[in-house]
Amino acid sequence: MAAFAVFISVLMVVTGSLNTICAKWADRLKDGELTFNHPFLQALCMFFGEFLCLVVFFLLFAWRKYKWNQGNVEGDGGAIRDLSDVDEPTLPQFNPLIFVFPACCDILATSIMYIGLNLTTASSFQMLRGAVILFTGLLAVAFLGYKMQKFKWLGMLFVTAGLAVVGVADILFDQNPLDDTNAIITGDLLIIMAQIIVACQMVYEQKYVQQYDVPALFAVGLEGLFGMTILGVLLFPMYYIRVPSTFSTDPEGRLENVFLALTEIQDNPTIAVALSGTIVSIAFFNFAGVSVTKELSATTRMVLDSVRTLVIWVVSIPLFEENFIPVQLVGFGLLILGMFIYNDLLLGPFIRRSVLPSMGESTPCNACCLSLWASDSLDDHEPLVNEDDP
Repeated sequence: MAAFAVFISVLMVVTGSLNTICAKWADRLKDGELTFNHPFLQALCMFFGEFLCLVVFFLLFAWRKYKWNQGNVEGDGGAIRDLSDVDEPTLPQFNPLIFVFPACCDILATSIMYIGLNLTTASSFQMLRGAVILFTGLLAVAFLGYKMQKFKWLGMLFVTAGLAVVGVADILFDQNPLDDTNAIITGDLLIIMAQIIVACQMVYEQKYVQQYDVPALFAVGLEGLFGMTILGVLLFPMYYIRVPSTFSTDPEGRLENVFLALTEIQDNPTIAVALSGTIVSIAFFNFAGVSVTKELSATTRMVLDSVRTLVIWVVSIPLFEENFIPVQLVGFGLLILGMFIYNDLLLGPFIRRSVLPSMGESTPCNACCLSLWASDSLDDHEPLVNEDDP
């Protein structure tokens, strides 16, 4: 079991990192003088990867059903065994259409993020996605009536500070300010805007996934199915929509030119390799994420997600010739600290276990710490801010 825990942890970090790296790799590949810039087609590949989770779910369900039936029928000497104390595997009873709305949110957010990824660096892209914590917390308070602990507000404050440092560093340390500054600002803002949509998706999913007790792989797979279907249909009207050159390098200014994309893939098969990497990595990343949450904990998944951000940053510098900006270390540190505080990892438990008991109960400092780090009233149903990776 310990070996499996290590395996799924490493798998989550590696596949999660590969997903962003493959997406950025595809963005940099060229067919002649034309750079591959098809964010909606890349989003379609991501949804296909999520759809594969639905295939895996039904394969596992069929296997469990088969074993249950086999256990009921094939007893010793062919006699029927009574397994009435073993629950028969069943599918959760709910309307699958409740996942159409989160799929639409996922389509919009993922497409916007891929556009932003085209305009900024892979490392900044991954760091700025930490804004989802801020928006998910605010929406949970506003629409689900959650009472946020004070330490969570403190964590959100650190996350906001980290986002500000990363964004400002992108602009101030840009080596080609006349050419790239507007694109970088636009890309960073699009990524942050997308996190608002992701937060809406998280809050909605929190309500219905818990209400109907939907297995995570089933939920991810359904969103992939609906997202793939809806976006596949939308690719046709997108062909006739014209946009500024900032958002599309298509010679005719089309929002998404799938025919041009297929031609580029045919001319440069390496693009197909990058897109296949997106599909495979997102499928294994979701499987690994669900397994980490089940076998270890949701907080472990959060820690591994932070490690993934660091891996992407380190790899992107030599691979995509990104600038090493030392001040972004400060931004990254603030982001990670904020995430750890928000999810009550390390710092909060250490203060409650080691610091508070050594302080006098009546001291103002202890009263302040108790107020800030109290976790007895922690709502177990608070949204887990962990998004499917685009």
